[in-house]
Amino acid sequence: MIESSDARRVVITGLGVLAPCGLGLPAFWKGLGEAAEPQVLRRIADFDPEQHGVARTEARRLDRFAQFALGAAREAIGDAGLAVSPEGGIEGIDPERAGVLIGSGIGGALSWEQQALVRADKGDRAVSPFTVPMVMPNAASAAVSMRWRLYGPCETVATSCATGTHAVANAARWIAAGRCDIALAGGAEACLTDTNVAGFTNMRALSRSGISRPFDVDRDGFCASEGAGVLVLEEAGHAARRGARIYAEVAGSASTADGYHITAPAPGGRGALACMRLALRDAGVEPRSVTHVNAHGTSTPLNDATEALVIGELFGDQRPAVTAIKGVTGHSLGAAGAIEAVALALTFHHRTLPPTMGTASVDPGCDIDLVLQPRPWTPGPAMSNSFGFGGLNGSVVFVPVP
Repeated sequence: MIESSDARRVVITGLGVLAPCGLGLPAFWKGLGEAAEPQVLRRIADFDPEQHGVARTEARRLDRFAQFALGAAREAIGDAGLAVSPEGGIEGIDPERAGVLIGSGIGGALSWEQQALVRADKGDRAVSPFTVPMVMPNAASAAVSMRWRLYGPCETVATSCATGTHAVANAARWIAAGRCDIALAGGAEACLTDTNVAGFTNMRALSRSGISRPFDVDRDGFCASEGAGVLVLEEAGHAARRGARIYAEVAGSASTADGYHITAPAPGGRGALACMRLALRDAGVEPRSVTHVNAHGTSTPLNDATEALVIGELFGDQRPAVTAIKGVTGHSLGAAGAIEAVALALTFHHRTLPPTMGTASVDPGCDIDLVLQPRPWTPGPAMSNSFGFGGLNGSVVFVPVP
């Protein structure tokens, strides 16, 4: 990274994920290649907090999105080969140099709506005293830092659908700058309340067919979902000293704003294009070296067309392979970028590009090399994009580690 201190490199050593297509890494990876049933709302129907390390008493004091974050963080810590001490901390690390950055686009919407109904029905005194800490967007980061006694920076970003990507990118910068040696980073979202769903429906953002078909000629909107993705990021030397398995290196990232419209992308995708260019410059990677793009791919007419346009403009005849996983995960808003970062890291591990499910006929106006079947892949520089409401753009670049 250009902003790194003393050439500190950042690598990914652990992954955790909860998504509608699979809870945990094996189920998630398998689910990326299986068609989803038509469903406009993609909830995690079989989530049991206790099975994911969240005790029943603790779950009563945490909103669903924070429970998701704890479950994904627990898996990521285990996947990284980190042991938890009897006192609850993580063995072999300096807790003062361990950070947490888990974002959420909306936060504790379920708790807020539930308690608003309780108050309307039973009055003020019936409202839970835990309402405020449950609805805080930083509740997930706080819960993770308290659970594993991590005393370094603990922050939250809330940048709509770019949240998860920004969280991973910003935590990587902590490590590159020398503030941390290790960080848990990602996003969590569980905001499919009646009010939010009505809002999405009335703005005509949701798919009428219940099928997410990124870049398809018949795409008609996104399928709203929930979930969480958490990555363990480490300084490369720190990871090497403990013999950690490494998925990939976080080589660079960028963030820009369209400054144009609350939901529509800027004309010509100028903000998204600038973000992708800056991320590659930050990573020291030439566009011609990029072999894969994990696209934002929401299945909305304008956003997919704009993303395809800027991919074509940036990469030209190089035509990197493009995958969009929201065909099975749905669009989990603030968690989407983190879940897609997990998918990209697994792509490096499995040396296979997951297919873009739900897409039957690529829109001729989207001139990209869209992966429709699992494709063998030799890991090389790859990019993951997230473009959020408000014109907020995030891109992150992963590269293989020898």
